[in-house]
Amino acid sequence: MEREGEKPVKVLRRILESPGVHQGPACFDALSAKLIQSAGFRFCITSGFSISASRLALPDTGLISYGEMLDHAQLITQAVSIPIIVDADNGYGNAMNVKRTVKGFIAAGFAGIILEDQVAPKACGHTRGRKVVSREEAVMKIKAAVDARTESGSDIVIVARTDARQAVSLDEALIRVKAFADAGADVLFIDALASKEEMKALCQVSPNVPKLANMLEGGGKTPILNPVELEEVGYKLVVYPLSLIGVSILAMQGRPYSSFGKHAIFEEIKDIVGFNAYYKEEEHYATGSDQQP
Repeated sequence: MEREGEKPVKVLRRILESPGVHQGPACFDALSAKLIQSAGFRFCITSGFSISASRLALPDTGLISYGEMLDHAQLITQAVSIPIIVDADNGYGNAMNVKRTVKGFIAAGFAGIILEDQVAPKACGHTRGRKVVSREEAVMKIKAAVDARTESGSDIVIVARTDARQAVSLDEALIRVKAFADAGADVLFIDALASKEEMKALCQVSPNVPKLANMLEGGGKTPILNPVELEEVGYKLVVYPLSLIGVSILAMQGRPYSSFGKHAIFEEIKDIVGFNAYYKEEEHYATGSDQQP
């Protein structure tokens, strides 16, 4: 039970320490966050995919900037009192950029921040073309985030994400999250795990550090498990990045909500916001040094 006037970051840390698995849908604006809070959820996340889609009508391929995301995201924290974990992509640059990013989102009132190890431009974790920075650089960026937290006098929850499962291998992803935990990350997250067995493998790494599951409904790479199953596997947090933006699109198209999850709506949404057009144009400007997946 939350205490009146308690800071969101303290609430989030109590959630991480409490038994069971905890669900948090993804918001994409102040109204969707308010609806999540009204529905009784104890926390939520922002979805970079959904914000890029709703604000710019563009794909989640690194086109939205730090300034645009911060401007949009701080309106969300002003609308609700529940803790929000912000999707900060790859920190928008190197370790020094990460420090500025973390400090900016702390000032905006976020209780947690997700930082990933993709190169720039980054890509949605369940789409093609993901590449990651070196393991050394990825760990150093988490250390920079921890330093930024300390310098700010904050206790923001750092969620360290790796996309190495699809970019390199499962083994590399597992090595990275262990290194992230050693560097001071509070929650570990491997995106686009391909099986329940891989999810179990993550949860066996640094067992005292909570794990986050990403349930991308409608066509993601990770199996959709219910909360009971996720708790049995070993997860503490579970987020749903596509659910609200997905049913919102269906509503605007005059389609029944019941069709969500029954069709490959992720592929439809990717086409709507221009992923396929982006890939085609990207190939036009590709150079010999670019490696296609």
